[in-house]
Amino acid sequence: MERDEDGAATPGGVAALSVPSRIVIAVALAVVAVAAVVHVAMVFLHVAPSNTITKRHGSAIDAYVYPEFEQNWKLFAPNPLQQNIAVQARAEVRTADEQISTTDWTDLSAQDGEAIRHHLLPSHTQQNELRRAWDFFVGSHDGENRPNGLRGQLSEQYIRRIALDRLGSGPQDGRIERVQVRSATTPVPPPPWSGEKIDTRTVHRVLPWWTVTAADLPEGADKP
Repeated sequence: MERDEDGAATPGGVAALSVPSRIVIAVALAVVAVAAVVHVAMVFLHVAPSNTITKRHGSAIDAYVYPEFEQNWKLFAPNPLQQNIAVQARAEVRTADEQISTTDWTDLSAQDGEAIRHHLLPSHTQQNELRRAWDFFVGSHDGENRPNGLRGQLSEQYIRRIALDRLGSGPQDGRIERVQVRSATTPVPPPPWSGEKIDTRTVHRVLPWWTVTAADLPEGADKP
């Protein structure tokens, strides 16, 4: 309780708010609670063993989880990743005078690394968005970069959108018509005391050029 200038007790906190304000707060808290319960339930069903619910509503669960909330068990793999994988992108840009130019390769992974390095509380997006998107792509494509079903097509669009967002599509730079993505994989050299010999040369996995569509652009952007 708080006291006014005359020393009389007055309600404080939420109790001091008007009835409409308290109703709004209560409704907002209820919506947040319901959203949290739905999210936890969806993720739980996604990682849970096959059951009656997942058999009947598996497509709806996958549509909610993929690609942003995909889960996996790589944390518990017996062999940790021993490669540095960088995702890079370039674009074909149509300028105001209708000329086509190709940009240099931009290291998207290096951008994330620079944003994370020496940061006490790095963004979850900067740590995981690109890395998980690339894992999603690799896991849903064969060695010839051909998609395995609908998830493969979804992963392509996910990567394409990230590349467009990072490369920029403002009119001052022209209009991006196509993007190309590649990975640069460099094995981590063994420690000096190890007798292991490995090839530490960087290997590139180059994807085909993708044409930018209206679905790849953020809402409200000019269509290509």
